[in-house]
Amino acid sequence: MAGGEGTRLRPLTSNAPKPMLPLVNRPMMEHIIDLLKRHGIEDIVVTVAFMANNIRNYFGDGSEFGVRMTYAAEETPLGTAGSVRNAMDELDDTFLVISGDVLTDVDLGAVIQAHQEQGALATIGLVRVENPLEYGIVITRDDGTIERFLEKPTWGQVFSDTINSGIYVLDPKVFDYIAADTPVDFSSDVFPALLDDGEKLIGAVCEGYWEDVGTLPAYVRAHKDILDGRVEVGIPGFEMADGVFVAEGAEVHPEAVITGPAVVGDNCFVDAGARLGEYTVLGMGVRLRSNAELERTVVHENAYLGESVKLRGTVVGRAADLRRNVRCEEGVVLGDEVFIGEDAVISTDVKVYPFKTVEGGAVVNTSLIWESRGARSLFGRGGVSGLANVDITSELAAKLALAYATSLKRNTTVVVSRDSSRSARMLKRAMMSGLNAGGVNVMDLEVASVPLTRFHCRNVAVGGAVSLRISPDDPDAVIIRFFDTDGADITEEQQRKIERLFGREDFRRVRPADIGDIDLVPRALEQYAVALEQTIDVKAVAERHFKVVVDYSYGSTSFAMPNVLSKLRAEVLAVNPFASTSGVLSYDRDTHTSGVAELVKASGADLGAVLDPSGEQLTLVDDTGRVLTDDELLFCFLDLVCDRLLGDSVALPVTAPRAAAEIVRSRGYHVRWTKTSVAALMEAASEPGVGFGANREGGVILPGFLPAFDAAGGLLKMLDLLATRGAQLSEIRAAAPTAHLLHEAVVTPWEQKGTVMRSLVEQTHGRDVDLIDGVKVHHASGWVLVLPDPEEPVTHLWVEGDTMAEAKTLVQEYARRIRQMLR
Repeated sequence: MAGGEGTRLRPLTSNAPKPMLPLVNRPMMEHIIDLLKRHGIEDIVVTVAFMANNIRNYFGDGSEFGVRMTYAAEETPLGTAGSVRNAMDELDDTFLVISGDVLTDVDLGAVIQAHQEQGALATIGLVRVENPLEYGIVITRDDGTIERFLEKPTWGQVFSDTINSGIYVLDPKVFDYIAADTPVDFSSDVFPALLDDGEKLIGAVCEGYWEDVGTLPAYVRAHKDILDGRVEVGIPGFEMADGVFVAEGAEVHPEAVITGPAVVGDNCFVDAGARLGEYTVLGMGVRLRSNAELERTVVHENAYLGESVKLRGTVVGRAADLRRNVRCEEGVVLGDEVFIGEDAVISTDVKVYPFKTVEGGAVVNTSLIWESRGARSLFGRGGVSGLANVDITSELAAKLALAYATSLKRNTTVVVSRDSSRSARMLKRAMMSGLNAGGVNVMDLEVASVPLTRFHCRNVAVGGAVSLRISPDDPDAVIIRFFDTDGADITEEQQRKIERLFGREDFRRVRPADIGDIDLVPRALEQYAVALEQTIDVKAVAERHFKVVVDYSYGSTSFAMPNVLSKLRAEVLAVNPFASTSGVLSYDRDTHTSGVAELVKASGADLGAVLDPSGEQLTLVDDTGRVLTDDELLFCFLDLVCDRLLGDSVALPVTAPRAAAEIVRSRGYHVRWTKTSVAALMEAASEPGVGFGANREGGVILPGFLPAFDAAGGLLKMLDLLATRGAQLSEIRAAAPTAHLLHEAVVTPWEQKGTVMRSLVEQTHGRDVDLIDGVKVHHASGWVLVLPDPEEPVTHLWVEGDTMAEAKTLVQEYARRIRQMLR
């Protein structure tokens, strides 16, 4: 009998019928089938109702499990007896009825033998329990015949501890007592009728374990009993140590600690430092990151548990995603595909229903059933990002590409590139298929830097581009970026359009004759290199005979830059001049820059540079071996580029220091302030009259070449500017001003962000305020920018002061104001 919904087990049964709920990584019903097989019962009829296809699809005809299975579906609820009558065409001999959603190893043979020996019409399997209040009590005579039934008694009515287990042996004559097409129950209708008619009805006490896994505490208790060996069921995997079962394909790092009894399912990955305490069960495909700690916890298949997650007495649903430092206390149950953000705390006995999102830093004290902040936005600050094969799967990539293709005209051509990682390669192939399915052609750059990808967007035949690469913040994550026909990041409006199409799955699927094509870009590197050369005075740079140390950081920028530098007659010491995924994964900016600084000092070079793996972020080292800060890099570029700016203005984000604006204005040019986002800065750089753009993270934009960050272009432009002025970089740096800037993030619940910003605007009434991005308040001693984060429950404070002490005073004052607003 497998028609139950299991409402008391929600949210675990919100998306699956109760018999399919896993116990030690096998559905409950599979354990029952094993029990039947052990007793020689191999012809099985399954009565199904709720989510019947889940059961049919898993078990099929039963041949894979060594039995023959057929199904009888209920269109309307028919009760326990009515559902069995619905299958009577298959039941022409003595048959056994058993629930598919209990955990038991009782001796079915003994019940069948008692039925046959006593010649009964119906035999009820009885089990003894400590608390019979939730069950139907059965009172028997000394000869085993049943005297009376008592359904759901009170303690004052408890005269026995033997209850109806739901295991029956019946003869087909019982169908005479079950009306067709109407709800009928065995305990309350059929069995009392048999007693009234004097039919032989006996009770057989079952030896063995029996548990009605009907509640969440019972579900957790059932796992404990299995692992303690109190019930005889098959546990998948090899017993690697006492009570520790590890399934085939699981990878457990030698530095992980497992304290049995515990189960690690197929294809699990357990990282170094993770700790699995007793009574922990990991389902198939679970990823457990470093320093995570689990105890008395059941995790269903394909869940992701981030670094330092701590779970005690918790059940985690299928494909749930728990990020760094999440803590779940006793009795917490998380439904399927729940997302829990970093540092969130889920308090005791809280239930989070499927598909809900708990924001980072949240403390959840009540169950989340209907209410939800909604699904996370598809696009973040840099594009669509997430963990490869967890958040960003090949299926999602193909759908995302279809949505993007649908937003473009049919037969448009899109440039696609990736880094050298396997994750990006897999997802790029999926996206190319999706683009083609939507009637869009692909120009494949294969492995290419972000600037090279942006550059080829400007081809007249191209309608946009997609770049896939490892996230700089997490080697297990990927980021998918979309560029427009100018090579800039697509606008927020375009992002929303793609997101709407993705959410509605409103895709354009073209006829086979209109499916897009795939071509390689001819001479892609040469075109980019030639265009780079045209941005500088090659002759002036060549006459300077620069000696340069360049670290390519294992990125694909190394494919194009050597040819350009050779034409400048520069003596170049190349470091890490090849694409390497392992190198990119271990990239650390400070480590690379310190290495270059040592080489500059040892070789007497004029300049050192580190180009990050994406090819967008530039770090410079001057001729004395000193590494320039990002603000010093900005000041040096502004000082030099204003010698001959091609335009009348410079684009800078509102977080740029005041001294940067002063350099520009003192040379007769204008500052075009932009939002802090990369897309906003690039959009401003595309406007007429803007001759240069930069941010405070090593991003340099040369609008005449490409209105986007390009570290290689920035390095060449720096050589060109130094050659023109005839100066060393150390001289320019020494003359640069000093900026005193601080940043702080104040945790702010999503629902209070609007209140914080409104209150702040009210408090600053009468002051000099900019509202370009957030609220920028000007003070006599500096300025403060208050900006809510678009992805995290925090408010950012960027502060500049005349001195560092004044900057600290300002940031403390505004952080205190925000925290007071939150009380």
